[in-house]
Amino acid sequence: MDPKERIIFALDVEHFEEARKLVLEFREHVGMFKVGKQLFTHCGPKIVDFIKLKNSRVFLDLKYHDIPHTVAKAAIEAARLGVDMLNVHASGGFTMMREAKTALYKASKTLQLRRPKIIGVTVLTSIDDAELKKMGIEIPVLELTKNLTILAKEAGLDGVVAGGSEIEMIRGLYSKDFIIVTPGVRIEEKEDDQKRTITPQEAISKGATYIVLGRAVRDTKDPKALLAKICEDIRNAVTIQQK
Repeated sequence: MDPKERIIFALDVEHFEEARKLVLEFREHVGMFKVGKQLFTHCGPKIVDFIKLKNSRVFLDLKYHDIPHTVAKAAIEAARLGVDMLNVHASGGFTMMREAKTALYKASKTLQLRRPKIIGVTVLTSIDDAELKKMGIEIPVLELTKNLTILAKEAGLDGVVAGGSEIEMIRGLYSKDFIIVTPGVRIEEKEDDQKRTITPQEAISKGATYIVLGRAVRDTKDPKALLAKICEDIRNAVTIQQK
């Protein structure tokens, strides 16, 4: 895989025009664009259509979490949009995940659609062990992530979203065909809402399939130069893995 294909660029902006400019600026430098709740709520499928028009891939990051029937229907609509990957909350349970995956398989055959990858969100990177305890969950992030990952795999999902500190554990369970998308990727130490962070090279070295970058690239003085450096770091990490 070309190093740039491992980079998912987060379009964490409010307006369509902002997102459009970012797509045009970075489409030759990243492998996929992430469309999240804020942008999709503001401008809907319009932004997905634009990204696809520019021959780029879309990760629809809406983290579906509802009763199985509702999530299955939403997954089908995501497939109709032509997205390349979508996610659901693994904490929605085995049945919810399994029905969503089954619905995607059936829709792809019946409607002659290309089936998007479907992955499960384990534990948000804004949550740590202390936060879990406040929620009444008495097991640590690592153990909860393991439980949810196993559940997602058993439900037939293609992979999971997980923090950097959980990558090695997940890769120890499943081969490289099982997708691991790692958010909370940081170029340097910075105070924000992410509690479990990791650098691009560390993430790939540990076994991540994709890394998610947004503000860390967008807010720098020379984003394209930074992306080139990140690609080189990814290439080095892959080389080390293969030795």
